[in-house]
Amino acid sequence: MHNRALYAYLPPMAESKPPRAPRHRLTEADAQTVVRHMRAGERRAIATAITELERLSPAAPALLKCMQPYLGHALVIGFTGPPGAGKSTLVNAVIAQLRSAGKTVGVIAVDPSSPVSGGAILGDRIRMTSALDDDGVFVRSLSSRGHLGGLSPAAVRIIDALDAAGQDVILLETVGTGQSEIDVAEVADVRVVISAPGLGDDIQAMKSGLLEIADILVVNKGDRPGAELTLQQLLGALSIRAGMAGRVPVCKTTATTGEGVPELVAAIDEAGHKAEAQGARVRRRRRARYLIARAAADLIAQRIRAGGEAALDLLADEVLSGDCSPEDAAAKLLKD
Repeated sequence: MHNRALYAYLPPMAESKPPRAPRHRLTEADAQTVVRHMRAGERRAIATAITELERLSPAAPALLKCMQPYLGHALVIGFTGPPGAGKSTLVNAVIAQLRSAGKTVGVIAVDPSSPVSGGAILGDRIRMTSALDDDGVFVRSLSSRGHLGGLSPAAVRIIDALDAAGQDVILLETVGTGQSEIDVAEVADVRVVISAPGLGDDIQAMKSGLLEIADILVVNKGDRPGAELTLQQLLGALSIRAGMAGRVPVCKTTATTGEGVPELVAAIDEAGHKAEAQGARVRRRRRARYLIARAAADLIAQRIRAGGEAALDLLADEVLSGDCSPEDAAAKLLKD
């Protein structure tokens, strides 16, 4: 494999572009003021904090420090699944149910980004029509910036901002790339995996991947032909996995009409109570471990890139000659 192709498999650096400087550098006192306004429900302050945290600007550490006393209240619910399953429409329907119960909702919708420009359409919010004019809902679209796993580290920082702002529930919608999209398992307290008839996921569901991370399985677009068959196939896939049958509820929904959504929200509530019983510190520690692992992977990728193709060529030749195993070559590369 040509080394340029090898670089394509390296995880991207968390912040591949230098962050733009804010209009002025927030001091710790400024950060305390922003957080105070966030706690009062001021949407402009929430948006300002999220922007600083997404950029990882110089103000971000002070903001995160000031948020610490207010974190751990919100329940984080992750929605994942393949493209075309209707994730955004279903999230919109779930928002309506949560709002009818009087809960405030934060939404993070992660969209895929261009591998060339790094930009993203950020179109998920188009399907969240009922949330746009509701002061009890705060929606933020986020580019994945090329990160595998369906999320980017910025998503965790934004979770903290919405949590500190007092949102009762945070809905996290991932990119929707398939079975590799399992970062949500480390970040969300409740994982909802969505499928739909006609996507070919009946076979994929029986393999390792999304099935193992699911707290709740959903067959969306339940009014389409084949929905009942997909439901039965998911139930069958669960039954052949030791310990999973009966543990993971399987719901059938039609997000466009709201059919099955109350039952889904009831399943989410039950799973949420179990997650909350673990304690806020345990749930937040899991997200911190995710951030540390991603930061370590980014540092490794940065070091490999800094070494250049010549260093990789020398190690590749050693591997080809049998003088060095790929594992030993990787250890040398990191040691150097």
